[in-house]
Amino acid sequence: MTPTPPTPDGSCAAEAHTALRQWHTWREIHAQPAVWRAWEPRLAQQLSALQAWLQQARHAAVWFCGAGSSAFIGEALASHLNARSATPCGRAGAATARYRALATTDLVAQPRHFLPADLPGPLLVVSFGRSGNSSESLGTLDALDALAPDADRLHITCNAAGALALRAVPGPGGLRTLVLPAQTDDAGFAMTSSFTTMLLSALACFDTAPPQPLAQLLPRLADAAANVLQALPAWADRPDQGRPERAVFLGSGPLLGIARESALKVLELSAGAVATQWDSTLGFRHGPKAFVNAHTRVHVLVSADPHTRRYDLDVAQEIRRQFGAAAVCTIGPAAAQCDVVLPTAEHAGWSLVLYALFAQYMAMHWSHAMGLNVDNPFASGNLTRVVSGVTLYPVPAD
Repeated sequence: MTPTPPTPDGSCAAEAHTALRQWHTWREIHAQPAVWRAWEPRLAQQLSALQAWLQQARHAAVWFCGAGSSAFIGEALASHLNARSATPCGRAGAATARYRALATTDLVAQPRHFLPADLPGPLLVVSFGRSGNSSESLGTLDALDALAPDADRLHITCNAAGALALRAVPGPGGLRTLVLPAQTDDAGFAMTSSFTTMLLSALACFDTAPPQPLAQLLPRLADAAANVLQALPAWADRPDQGRPERAVFLGSGPLLGIARESALKVLELSAGAVATQWDSTLGFRHGPKAFVNAHTRVHVLVSADPHTRRYDLDVAQEIRRQFGAAAVCTIGPAAAQCDVVLPTAEHAGWSLVLYALFAQYMAMHWSHAMGLNVDNPFASGNLTRVVSGVTLYPVPAD
Protein backbone atom coordinates (compact mmCIF):
# COMPACT_ATOMS: atom_id res chain seq x y z
CA MET A 1 0.00 0.00 0.00
CA THR A 2 1.45 3.37 -1.00
CA PRO A 3 0.63 6.35 1.24
CA THR A 4 -1.20 9.21 -0.44
CA PRO A 5 0.71 12.53 -0.48
CA PRO A 6 -1.00 15.40 1.36
CA THR A 7 -2.82 18.16 -0.49
CA PRO A 8 -3.53 21.74 0.64
CA ASP A 9 -7.30 21.29 0.73
CA GLY A 10 -7.08 18.50 3.29
CA SER A 11 -8.93 16.01 1.08
CA CYS A 12 -6.08 13.50 1.30
CA ALA A 13 -6.16 13.73 5.08
CA ALA A 14 -9.85 12.83 5.06
CA GLU A 15 -9.21 9.97 2.65
CA ALA A 16 -6.33 8.72 4.79
CA HIS A 17 -8.49 8.63 7.91
CA THR A 18 -11.21 6.82 6.01
CA ALA A 19 -8.65 4.29 4.77
CA LEU A 20 -7.56 3.63 8.35
CA ARG A 21 -10.92 2.01 9.01
CA GLN A 22 -9.89 -1.05 7.01
CA TRP A 23 -7.66 -2.22 9.85
CA HIS A 24 -8.70 -4.34 12.80
CA THR A 25 -6.35 -2.15 14.83
CA TRP A 26 -8.33 1.01 14.02
CA ARG A 27 -11.59 -0.67 14.96
CA GLU A 28 -10.15 -2.10 18.18
CA ILE A 29 -8.72 1.24 19.27
CA HIS A 30 -12.02 3.01 18.65
CA ALA A 31 -14.12 0.25 20.22
CA GLN A 32 -12.56 0.79 23.64
CA PRO A 33 -15.14 3.25 25.02
CA ALA A 34 -18.00 0.91 24.08
CA VAL A 35 -16.14 -2.10 25.43
CA TRP A 36 -15.61 -0.45 28.82
CA ARG A 37 -19.26 0.58 29.06
CA ALA A 38 -20.53 -2.90 28.21
CA TRP A 39 -18.00 -4.62 30.48
CA GLU A 40 -18.84 -2.58 33.60
CA PRO A 41 -22.06 -4.39 34.66
CA ARG A 42 -20.55 -7.81 33.91
CA LEU A 43 -17.41 -6.94 35.85
CA ALA A 44 -19.46 -5.60 38.75
CA GLN A 45 -21.31 -8.91 39.00
CA GLN A 46 -18.04 -10.76 39.55
CA LEU A 47 -16.30 -8.22 41.75
CA SER A 48 -18.22 -8.89 44.94
CA ALA A 49 -17.13 -12.53 45.24
CA LEU A 50 -13.64 -11.79 43.95
CA GLN A 51 -12.99 -8.96 46.40
CA ALA A 52 -14.38 -11.03 49.27
CA TRP A 53 -11.86 -13.77 48.40
CA LEU A 54 -9.03 -11.21 48.29
CA GLN A 55 -10.00 -9.70 51.62
CA GLN A 56 -10.33 -13.06 53.33
CA ALA A 57 -6.95 -14.29 52.03
CA ARG A 58 -5.09 -11.20 53.34
CA HIS A 59 -2.19 -11.68 50.95
CA ALA A 60 1.15 -10.41 52.22
CA ALA A 61 2.25 -9.67 48.66
CA VAL A 62 0.64 -9.37 45.24
CA TRP A 63 2.76 -9.95 42.14
CA PHE A 64 1.56 -8.64 38.79
CA CYS A 65 3.01 -10.85 36.05
CA GLY A 66 2.99 -10.63 32.28
CA ALA A 67 5.28 -10.18 29.29
CA GLY A 68 5.64 -7.11 27.08
CA SER A 69 2.52 -4.95 27.25
CA SER A 70 1.06 -7.25 29.91
CA ALA A 71 4.15 -6.62 32.05
CA PHE A 72 3.68 -2.86 31.69
CA ILE A 73 0.14 -3.20 33.06
CA GLY A 74 1.74 -4.57 36.22
CA GLU A 75 4.29 -1.77 36.42
CA ALA A 76 1.62 0.92 36.23
CA LEU A 77 -0.60 -0.91 38.72
CA ALA A 78 2.11 -1.57 41.30
CA SER A 79 3.23 2.05 41.30
CA HIS A 80 -0.31 3.36 41.70
CA LEU A 81 -1.44 0.82 44.30
CA ASN A 82 1.66 1.07 46.48
CA ALA A 83 1.15 4.81 46.66
CA ARG A 84 -2.50 4.24 47.63
CA SER A 85 -1.49 1.83 50.38
CA ALA A 86 1.28 4.04 51.79
CA THR A 87 1.66 4.52 55.53
CA PRO A 88 -0.14 7.49 57.15
CA CYS A 89 3.04 9.57 56.85
CA GLY A 90 2.88 8.97 53.12
CA ARG A 91 5.86 6.67 52.61
CA ALA A 92 5.22 3.29 51.02
CA GLY A 93 8.87 2.22 50.84
CA ALA A 94 10.30 -1.22 50.27
CA ALA A 95 9.17 -2.51 53.64
CA THR A 96 5.52 -1.70 53.09
CA ALA A 97 5.28 -2.09 49.31
CA ARG A 98 2.71 -4.83 48.96
CA TYR A 99 2.43 -4.83 45.19
CA ARG A 100 5.20 -5.90 42.84
CA ALA A 101 5.51 -5.97 39.06
CA LEU A 102 7.41 -9.08 37.99
CA ALA A 103 7.79 -9.78 34.28
CA THR A 104 7.15 -13.39 33.37
CA THR A 105 10.22 -13.17 31.12
CA ASP A 106 12.29 -12.73 34.31
CA LEU A 107 10.41 -15.32 36.32
CA VAL A 108 10.65 -18.07 33.70
CA ALA A 109 14.36 -17.50 33.09
CA GLN A 110 15.25 -17.53 36.81
CA PRO A 111 12.39 -19.19 38.70
CA ARG A 112 14.45 -19.98 41.79
CA HIS A 113 15.53 -16.37 42.06
CA PHE A 114 11.94 -15.53 42.99
CA LEU A 115 10.36 -18.78 44.19
CA PRO A 116 9.56 -19.96 46.72
CA ALA A 117 9.00 -16.49 48.14
CA ASP A 118 10.01 -15.79 51.72
CA LEU A 119 6.99 -13.82 52.87
CA PRO A 120 5.23 -13.27 56.20
CA GLY A 121 1.93 -14.37 54.68
CA PRO A 122 0.20 -15.72 51.56
CA LEU A 123 1.30 -14.74 48.06
CA LEU A 124 -1.06 -13.85 45.22
CA VAL A 125 0.25 -14.05 41.64
CA VAL A 126 -1.85 -12.11 39.13
CA SER A 127 -1.18 -13.19 35.55
CA PHE A 128 -2.16 -10.97 32.62
CA GLY A 129 -2.40 -12.36 29.10
CA ARG A 130 -4.29 -11.34 25.99
CA SER A 131 -4.17 -14.84 24.52
CA GLY A 132 -3.22 -16.60 27.73
CA ASN A 133 -1.09 -18.91 25.60
CA SER A 134 2.28 -17.16 25.31
CA SER A 135 5.36 -19.20 26.13
CA GLU A 136 6.08 -17.18 29.26
CA SER A 137 2.51 -17.48 30.52
CA LEU A 138 2.83 -21.25 30.31
CA GLY A 139 6.30 -21.19 31.84
CA THR A 140 5.06 -19.11 34.77
CA LEU A 141 2.30 -21.62 35.47
CA ASP A 142 4.88 -24.42 35.37
CA ALA A 143 7.16 -22.56 37.80
CA LEU A 144 4.32 -21.90 40.23
CA ASP A 145 3.16 -25.53 40.05
CA ALA A 146 6.67 -26.73 40.86
CA LEU A 147 7.93 -24.15 43.34
CA ALA A 148 4.93 -22.33 44.84
CA PRO A 149 1.83 -24.58 44.67
CA ASP A 150 0.50 -22.89 47.79
CA ALA A 151 0.42 -19.44 46.14
CA ASP A 152 -3.00 -18.11 45.19
CA ARG A 153 -3.52 -17.10 41.58
CA LEU A 154 -5.71 -14.65 39.73
CA HIS A 155 -5.73 -14.93 35.94
CA ILE A 156 -6.93 -11.93 33.94
CA THR A 157 -7.15 -12.80 30.26
CA CYS A 158 -8.98 -11.92 27.05
CA ASN A 159 -9.19 -15.44 25.62
CA ALA A 160 -11.73 -17.86 27.07
CA ALA A 161 -9.98 -20.73 25.27
CA GLY A 162 -6.45 -19.94 26.45
CA ALA A 163 -4.36 -21.65 29.09
CA LEU A 164 -4.85 -18.83 31.60
CA ALA A 165 -8.61 -19.35 31.34
CA LEU A 166 -8.66 -23.16 31.36
CA ARG A 167 -5.62 -24.60 33.09
CA ALA A 168 -6.24 -26.05 36.56
CA VAL A 169 -3.83 -25.70 39.48
CA PRO A 170 -2.47 -28.47 41.70
CA GLY A 171 -3.24 -26.58 44.92
CA PRO A 172 -3.35 -25.99 47.79
CA GLY A 173 -3.30 -22.42 46.48
CA GLY A 174 -6.60 -21.12 45.14
CA LEU A 175 -7.39 -19.87 41.64
CA ARG A 176 -9.79 -17.25 40.37
CA THR A 177 -10.16 -16.30 36.71
CA LEU A 178 -11.46 -13.12 35.13
CA VAL A 179 -12.16 -13.55 31.41
CA LEU A 180 -12.70 -10.27 29.61
CA PRO A 181 -15.13 -9.75 26.71
CA ALA A 182 -14.21 -11.48 23.47
CA GLN A 183 -13.82 -8.09 21.75
CA THR A 184 -10.72 -7.42 23.84
CA ASP A 185 -8.85 -10.37 22.30
CA ASP A 186 -7.41 -8.04 19.67
CA ALA A 187 -7.14 -9.45 16.17
CA GLY A 188 -4.45 -6.89 15.35
CA PHE A 189 -0.80 -7.39 16.21
CA ALA A 190 -0.69 -4.64 18.83
CA MET A 191 -2.37 -4.91 22.21
CA THR A 192 -4.86 -2.03 22.42
CA SER A 193 -8.28 -2.85 23.86
CA SER A 194 -6.76 -5.81 25.70
CA PHE A 195 -4.21 -3.56 27.43
CA THR A 196 -6.63 -0.91 28.65
CA THR A 197 -9.43 -3.29 29.66
CA MET A 198 -7.12 -5.59 31.62
CA LEU A 199 -5.68 -2.54 33.38
CA LEU A 200 -9.13 -1.20 34.29
CA SER A 201 -10.30 -4.64 35.44
CA ALA A 202 -7.30 -5.02 37.76
CA LEU A 203 -7.86 -1.54 39.16
CA ALA A 204 -11.45 -2.51 39.91
CA CYS A 205 -10.18 -5.54 41.83
CA PHE A 206 -7.42 -3.90 43.85
CA ASP A 207 -8.07 -0.16 44.19
CA THR A 208 -9.98 0.02 47.46
CA ALA A 209 -10.69 3.75 47.13
CA PRO A 210 -11.65 4.53 43.53
CA PRO A 211 -12.57 8.17 42.82
CA GLN A 212 -16.15 7.14 41.98
CA PRO A 213 -18.28 3.99 42.08
CA LEU A 214 -17.46 1.72 39.16
CA ALA A 215 -20.91 2.21 37.63
CA GLN A 216 -20.11 5.91 37.25
CA LEU A 217 -16.37 5.75 36.72
CA LEU A 218 -16.12 3.43 33.70
CA PRO A 219 -18.80 5.27 31.69
CA ARG A 220 -17.11 8.57 32.51
CA LEU A 221 -13.75 7.23 31.35
CA ALA A 222 -15.46 5.87 28.23
CA ASP A 223 -16.86 9.32 27.45
CA ALA A 224 -13.42 10.85 27.97
CA ALA A 225 -11.80 8.24 25.73
CA ALA A 226 -14.34 8.90 22.98
CA ASN A 227 -13.53 12.61 23.14
CA VAL A 228 -9.78 11.94 22.96
CA LEU A 229 -10.17 9.62 19.97
CA GLN A 230 -12.35 12.16 18.22
CA ALA A 231 -9.70 14.88 18.66
CA LEU A 232 -6.60 12.87 17.75
CA PRO A 233 -7.05 12.80 13.93
CA ALA A 234 -6.75 16.58 13.77
CA TRP A 235 -3.64 16.43 15.94
CA ALA A 236 -2.10 13.68 13.79
CA ASP A 237 -2.66 15.75 10.64
CA ARG A 238 -0.72 18.76 11.92
CA PRO A 239 2.39 19.44 9.79
CA ASP A 240 4.61 19.36 12.89
CA GLN A 241 3.29 15.96 13.99
CA GLY A 242 4.49 13.83 11.10
CA ARG A 243 6.28 10.58 11.78
CA PRO A 244 9.59 11.25 13.56
CA GLU A 245 12.70 9.17 13.07
CA ARG A 246 12.96 8.78 16.83
CA ALA A 247 10.26 8.94 19.51
CA VAL A 248 10.72 9.22 23.26
CA PHE A 249 8.05 8.74 25.93
CA LEU A 250 8.62 10.02 29.47
CA GLY A 251 6.47 9.54 32.57
CA SER A 252 6.74 9.52 36.34
CA GLY A 253 5.26 7.06 38.83
CA PRO A 254 2.45 4.98 37.27
CA LEU A 255 2.97 6.87 34.00
CA LEU A 256 6.40 5.26 33.62
CA GLY A 257 4.65 1.97 32.77
CA ILE A 258 2.49 3.80 30.24
CA ALA A 259 5.61 5.42 28.76
CA ARG A 260 7.09 1.94 28.24
CA GLU A 261 3.87 0.74 26.63
CA SER A 262 3.73 3.84 24.41
CA ALA A 263 7.29 3.36 23.20
CA LEU A 264 6.56 -0.29 22.46
CA LYS A 265 3.41 0.56 20.47
CA VAL A 266 5.30 2.90 18.16
CA LEU A 267 8.22 0.49 17.78
CA GLU A 268 5.90 -2.43 16.97
CA LEU A 269 3.53 -0.74 14.56
CA SER A 270 6.34 1.01 12.67
CA ALA A 271 8.10 -2.37 12.36
CA GLY A 272 11.11 -0.81 14.03
CA ALA A 273 11.39 2.05 11.53
CA VAL A 274 10.81 4.56 14.35
CA ALA A 275 13.46 4.06 17.01
CA THR A 276 11.92 4.53 20.45
CA GLN A 277 13.02 5.11 24.00
CA TRP A 278 11.26 5.48 27.34
CA ASP A 279 12.32 6.76 30.74
CA SER A 280 11.21 8.59 33.83
CA THR A 281 11.04 12.37 33.63
CA LEU A 282 14.00 12.92 35.93
CA GLY A 283 15.95 9.84 34.86
CA PHE A 284 16.01 10.99 31.24
CA ARG A 285 18.73 13.58 31.85
CA HIS A 286 21.10 11.00 33.32
CA GLY A 287 22.44 9.74 30.02
CA PRO A 288 19.40 8.61 27.98
CA LYS A 289 18.82 12.17 26.76
CA ALA A 290 21.76 11.55 24.41
CA PHE A 291 19.19 9.77 22.22
CA VAL A 292 17.63 13.13 21.24
CA ASN A 293 18.68 14.70 17.96
CA ALA A 294 17.09 17.01 15.41
CA HIS A 295 14.80 14.20 14.21
CA THR A 296 13.41 13.18 17.61
CA ARG A 297 10.07 13.96 19.21
CA VAL A 298 9.87 13.72 22.99
CA HIS A 299 6.41 12.95 24.37
CA VAL A 300 6.01 13.93 28.01
CA LEU A 301 3.15 12.24 29.86
CA VAL A 302 2.31 15.01 32.31
CA SER A 303 1.15 13.93 35.75
CA ALA A 304 -2.02 15.17 37.38
CA ASP A 305 -0.08 15.49 40.64
CA PRO A 306 0.90 19.19 40.94
CA HIS A 307 4.30 18.44 42.47
CA THR A 308 5.27 15.80 39.92
CA ARG A 309 3.92 17.96 37.12
CA ARG A 310 6.58 20.62 37.77
CA TYR A 311 9.32 18.17 36.86
CA ASP A 312 7.43 16.97 33.80
CA LEU A 313 6.98 20.49 32.46
CA ASP A 314 10.56 21.46 33.29
CA VAL A 315 12.02 18.73 31.10
CA ALA A 316 9.58 19.59 28.31
CA GLN A 317 10.63 23.23 28.43
CA GLU A 318 14.32 22.30 28.49
CA ILE A 319 14.02 20.21 25.34
CA ARG A 320 12.01 22.93 23.60
CA ARG A 321 14.79 25.42 24.31
CA GLN A 322 17.44 23.07 22.97
CA PHE A 323 15.68 21.47 19.98
CA GLY A 324 12.73 23.71 19.15
CA ALA A 325 9.03 23.67 19.98
CA ALA A 326 8.24 20.86 17.52
CA ALA A 327 10.58 18.49 19.39
CA VAL A 328 8.17 18.12 22.31
CA CYS A 329 4.56 17.00 22.74
CA THR A 330 2.96 17.14 26.18
CA ILE A 331 -0.01 14.91 27.01
CA GLY A 332 -2.05 15.35 30.17
CA PRO A 333 -4.53 17.44 32.16
CA ALA A 334 -5.93 20.76 31.03
CA ALA A 335 -4.52 22.43 34.16
CA ALA A 336 -1.01 21.86 32.76
CA GLN A 337 -1.91 23.47 29.40
CA CYS A 338 -0.80 20.32 27.60
CA ASP A 339 -0.65 20.04 23.84
CA VAL A 340 -2.99 17.05 23.98
CA VAL A 341 -5.53 17.45 26.80
CA LEU A 342 -6.97 14.38 28.50
CA PRO A 343 -10.35 14.81 30.21
CA THR A 344 -10.61 13.39 33.75
CA ALA A 345 -6.82 13.01 33.89
CA GLU A 346 -7.07 13.90 37.58
CA HIS A 347 -8.32 10.38 38.31
CA ALA A 348 -4.83 9.10 39.14
CA GLY A 349 -4.37 5.46 38.14
CA TRP A 350 -7.72 5.22 36.41
CA SER A 351 -6.81 7.84 33.81
CA LEU A 352 -3.74 5.86 32.74
CA VAL A 353 -5.82 4.27 29.99
CA LEU A 354 -6.40 7.70 28.44
CA TYR A 355 -2.66 8.33 28.15
CA ALA A 356 -2.29 4.96 26.44
CA LEU A 357 -4.76 5.99 23.73
CA PHE A 358 -2.41 8.65 22.39
CA ALA A 359 0.39 6.28 21.43
CA GLN A 360 -2.07 3.67 20.16
CA TYR A 361 -3.55 6.14 17.71
CA MET A 362 -0.33 7.82 16.61
CA ALA A 363 1.46 4.50 16.12
CA MET A 364 -1.41 3.24 13.96
CA HIS A 365 -1.50 6.51 12.00
CA TRP A 366 2.24 6.45 11.29
CA SER A 367 2.20 2.75 10.41
CA HIS A 368 -0.54 3.29 7.84
CA ALA A 369 1.25 6.33 6.38
CA MET A 370 4.35 4.17 5.90
CA GLY A 371 2.34 1.74 3.80
CA LEU A 372 2.64 -1.08 6.32
CA ASN A 373 0.05 -3.71 7.12
CA VAL A 374 -1.05 -2.16 10.40
CA ASP A 375 -2.54 -5.42 11.64
CA ASN A 376 0.66 -7.34 10.91
CA PRO A 377 3.66 -5.04 10.41
CA PHE A 378 6.07 -7.98 10.43
CA ALA A 379 5.18 -9.77 7.21
CA SER A 380 8.54 -11.56 7.36
CA GLY A 381 7.49 -13.29 10.58
CA ASN A 382 10.21 -11.64 12.67
CA LEU A 383 7.58 -11.05 15.34
CA THR A 384 4.18 -12.68 15.77
CA ARG A 385 0.99 -11.64 17.52
CA VAL A 386 1.34 -14.38 20.16
CA VAL A 387 4.94 -15.03 21.14
CA SER A 388 5.88 -18.60 20.31
CA GLY A 389 8.97 -20.61 19.52
CA VAL A 390 10.42 -20.19 23.01
CA THR A 391 11.76 -23.49 24.30
CA LEU A 392 10.50 -24.04 27.85
CA TYR A 393 12.92 -26.05 29.98
CA PRO A 394 11.89 -28.02 33.07
CA VAL A 395 12.02 -26.04 36.30
CA PRO A 396 15.32 -27.00 37.93
CA ALA A 397 15.18 -29.27 40.95
CA ASP A 398 16.40 -27.96 44.29
